[in-house]
Amino acid sequence: MGAQVPDVTLSARGAARARSGHPWIFRADVKEAPPGLGSGAEVRLRDARGNFVAKAFWAERSPIALRILSRRDEPLDDAFLRGRIEGSVGRRRVLFPGADAFRAVHGEADLLPGYFADRYGDLLAVQHLAEWAEARRESLARMVAEACGARAVVARDDGSSRAFEMLPRRTEVLLGGGPMVAAYREGELELQVDLLEDHKTGGYLDQRENHLRAGELARGEALDAFCYHGGFALQLARRAAHVLAIDQDAGAVARTRENASRNGLRNVEVRAANAVEQLRALDKEGRKFDVVVLDPPAFAKRREGLEGALRVYKEINYRGVRLLAPGGVLVTCSCSGKVTPQLFGEVIEWAAQEAKRPLQLLERRGAARDHPSLVGVPETDYLKCWFLLAP
Repeated sequence: MGAQVPDVTLSARGAARARSGHPWIFRADVKEAPPGLGSGAEVRLRDARGNFVAKAFWAERSPIALRILSRRDEPLDDAFLRGRIEGSVGRRRVLFPGADAFRAVHGEADLLPGYFADRYGDLLAVQHLAEWAEARRESLARMVAEACGARAVVARDDGSSRAFEMLPRRTEVLLGGGPMVAAYREGELELQVDLLEDHKTGGYLDQRENHLRAGELARGEALDAFCYHGGFALQLARRAAHVLAIDQDAGAVARTRENASRNGLRNVEVRAANAVEQLRALDKEGRKFDVVVLDPPAFAKRREGLEGALRVYKEINYRGVRLLAPGGVLVTCSCSGKVTPQLFGEVIEWAAQEAKRPLQLLERRGAARDHPSLVGVPETDYLKCWFLLAP
């Protein structure tokens, strides 16, 4: 079988990138490839001297021409992929024994670049952000369902990342049937998610540990801007006297109200409104909060949107700092990969200076442990969640 796998020759830069452990090779670093390679084809990568470099999958359309899965000359067959998935799920079971929700496969970090799977009870939501995964969607669904013991798998392939990969955007059930609504726990709270209707893969599991940490610091009056399903708001409500939660998505607001009611939390006020405009209005009213959470969507998904995104980050953090009561805690987040920790720190420093409020940095946090980053691949280290105190 090995002799039948076609060879692709990399440029010196591409070979160095592959040997460094980065799983992406862009088309500009492909020196030579056989004509007619199909989407998702398995290939062997070589340098200009003919030395073996890695095994990868080919993409016909994506700007990322190759996704590397192994630096050993081994077949990338179903047995290989099943082993990778089972290893990934097994690591989560060790990290979160007895948990009913976790990210089962985290793409590049789990050495399955472009493939993601989230478990909610006996349901799975998956994303295929590379052509190799798209070409194997049904077989991958069977493998991950077996590894997780899931009754159904939903493909949430409706995000903008699919457009970058030149793949169609869609949502569909790949395996199983029945209701696609699942209940799962975050700490002491029970949340509900609809895998066909809610955003992305349902919930934002990457923030789960940050939700719990914010809840430990909650008191008095609290504000959760961009609340989505209330992950932060509901944890805050367990200790705070009153929580104001804001999101412009009507479906998210309804889900937050349902989740609050399900957990008997009657101190949560939910507004369907533009969070940026509400931050300005609350500031104008002179409102003060003991905890302010800013967890906006990814304003900068591509480099060309970075400048505009930084303006919005500055605006919301400036308002957030001004809304803090003396001794208040600011929990501010960015899931924009293009906003590096250094840039994010500069945004917060600017906001503190403009608001004329000193800030103490309590904690720099990132994504939950089931969303690990891969050392040497900065694109996987996307989530910033900083806890600050206004003395």
